[in-house]
Amino acid sequence: MKATRSSVLTLAIVGLLAMTGCAYNSSSPNMYTSSQAQREATVRFGTVESVRMVKISSNDGQPSGLGAVGGGALGAVAGSAIGGGRGSIAAAIIGGIAGAVAGNSIENGVAVRDGLEITVRLDNGDMRAITQSPNGELFQAGQRVRLLSSGGVTRVTH
Repeated sequence: MKATRSSVLTLAIVGLLAMTGCAYNSSSPNMYTSSQAQREATVRFGTVESVRMVKISSNDGQPSGLGAVGGGALGAVAGSAIGGGRGSIAAAIIGGIAGAVAGNSIENGVAVRDGLEITVRLDNGDMRAITQSPNGELFQAGQRVRLLSSGGVTRVTH
């Protein structure tokens, strides 16, 4: 019985670590996917009108539920190790609920990162707002920048 619990616990931890790796989704102006490399992009120039800090969610505001499921499983296994008989069942239920809440919270926290909303007045007078990860690039009102657009993705760079 202990070997089964240990195996389930190990599997749950491995699953949680694997989910963390899936949460990465870069909107950095310096990161390109292999399908974006060597593609022609339209280049436009403009002046930064404003910059504001925002939060970027890589799960589009909809958690996958994997954090809650993984946390619930981990909590249930940990809770079932407490006590015996009905006490063990109650502890497993409470541990499962607490684990699900904690797992969901962790998933949501991992899926959110800092971002910039950069509003640019193009040389032709049009205004554009682009949201991206800061990735070390600083933008200030009045700066000249370029917008690179390809396949519906636009990046602001110096």
